[in-house]
Amino acid sequence: MNTSDFLLERLIAWGFRRVYGYPGDGINGILGGFDRIGDKLEFIQVRHEEMAAFMACAHAKFTGEVGLCLATSGPGAVHLLNGLYDAKMDHTPVVAIVGQAATTALGSSYQQEVDLQVLLQDVTEYVYTVSNPTALRHIVDRAVRTAAAFRAVTCVIVPKDVQEQKAVQKPPRTHNMMHSSVGYSAPIVIPTQADLQHAADILNAGKRVAIMVGQGAANATDEVLAVADRLGAGIAKALLGKYVVPDDLPYVTGTLGLLGTRPSSDMMNECDTLLMVGTSYPYSEFLPKEGQARGIQIDIDARNVGLRFPTELNLIGDSRDTLAALLPLLRPNTAAEWRERIAKNRKSWQADEEARCHVTGDQINPQLVFWELNERLPDDAIITSDAGTATNWFARNIHMRRGMKSSLSGGLATMGSAVPYAIAAKFAFPERVVIACTGDGAMQMNGNAEMLTVAKYWKRWPDPRLIFLVLNNSDLNQVTWEMRIESGNAKYDPSQDLPTFNYAEYANQIGLLGLRVERSEEVGPAWDRALRSDRPVVFDAVVDPNISQLPPHITLQEAHNLFSAFAKGDSDTAEAIKQSMKEVFATVVPHGSEK
Repeated sequence: MNTSDFLLERLIAWGFRRVYGYPGDGINGILGGFDRIGDKLEFIQVRHEEMAAFMACAHAKFTGEVGLCLATSGPGAVHLLNGLYDAKMDHTPVVAIVGQAATTALGSSYQQEVDLQVLLQDVTEYVYTVSNPTALRHIVDRAVRTAAAFRAVTCVIVPKDVQEQKAVQKPPRTHNMMHSSVGYSAPIVIPTQADLQHAADILNAGKRVAIMVGQGAANATDEVLAVADRLGAGIAKALLGKYVVPDDLPYVTGTLGLLGTRPSSDMMNECDTLLMVGTSYPYSEFLPKEGQARGIQIDIDARNVGLRFPTELNLIGDSRDTLAALLPLLRPNTAAEWRERIAKNRKSWQADEEARCHVTGDQINPQLVFWELNERLPDDAIITSDAGTATNWFARNIHMRRGMKSSLSGGLATMGSAVPYAIAAKFAFPERVVIACTGDGAMQMNGNAEMLTVAKYWKRWPDPRLIFLVLNNSDLNQVTWEMRIESGNAKYDPSQDLPTFNYAEYANQIGLLGLRVERSEEVGPAWDRALRSDRPVVFDAVVDPNISQLPPHITLQEAHNLFSAFAKGDSDTAEAIKQSMKEVFATVVPHGSEK
């Protein structure tokens, strides 16, 4: 057994069964080891190392396990960075195994020699180079355990010559030798009884309690709902926490923020008490005004609390265990007015959204595409979304039910993550329907290439349904609208216009099913066909770029910016104004909502 064999066996002992990567001569020794271990650790070949890191991150998010990726030295390690930063910023455990130039060449500016310790030190909680085969055991053990315990990124760097040396499985019992072990069990972490009682006193005093949940509450759905019922509270969600509580409850208001719902925004503006659970939601302007509401935050990591909102009390603990310990201390709130107001507002908002979905444009209204998908979503669907307008409609119009999963790049908000996230989800749950929601910008950036990965592997999945929705508007539309609303600048065509491309035709050429949808009446039937398909699908929806991307409540400054942008000669001024007026009119005329 050489060092590479021992590395792979050690990873298997830690429970890894799949690694995402791309080959290179800097990891030839490790790649040779895969052939000798058989199917105990599967190597999934992606098209780019960035995608390998995204897939490792998504695997960790969807399974709760540590994700694993592999890249060669130099450029391979550099390519990993964006996906690793995605994992870091969303507090997701990922271990990266990276090659390096031979130790005999280090320091000579050798080909593909990069100072990986320096390169990776910001993105990792632990990074170390294996300079001696004897050290491999404890470096791997510490990297995996650190990633799991701190929900962090770690990295093991293995130089080329070390990969080929004879393995040292059991270091001698002498000075300067480490004897590490495999295994990690998460502890039970709850606040002190005094802090729990203090939290209960604050919450019991509240008349209009709002709860805000993020992905840190993913294991606490029942506890969140029990606390909300006890307090008569409403629940809003951060984007990463969209699947934490189901949307079919009348007091669940949906996501909060620029991409959020009006009921969530209104609830935050009207509440007198805010309980934040497992979220480091970044946009403070959408939380209650300072002094308006008393605040409590629950998080396992003290670095995340008291940061976005001036909380009165911070509880350091696991979301589920802390809420379970808190629940017996809470008094039932029998007043129904607060929840009734929330439910009425939500019902009105949903009626308005349905009306907006059916506003027609020169091309398909992108909101309609999501509305029709929502009507057909399987109970166990897994949904990923990208940075762009697809996430606006995903956030507002896709309603999560119990058992569904969803994720996206939250803290980093990087383009190009929805496709690799969906592929990793399909590998982790091959029996479930997985749907990626992305735009033509992200698809051209890296998504098209990863369709080849899908074409290579899809026949192994018992349920082949993996659907890639592409909002095809030939525009980097999210940034176009941000330029207008946030900066008052007109659309800059040289930076915003995209090359035209037929994504459905490309899918058909590589053995997938491509569905190109160009008329509104085709949307529903196309979803029916996609969800019955016997192979992965690219759903190429030709949508209108002039459907407005407005926050739930537009400020005077935002309105001023928008009309200032149009006054500067925006190339789409006439169509954008026409579509905006049609949306406003659609929510004014009677449409069955309860005002």
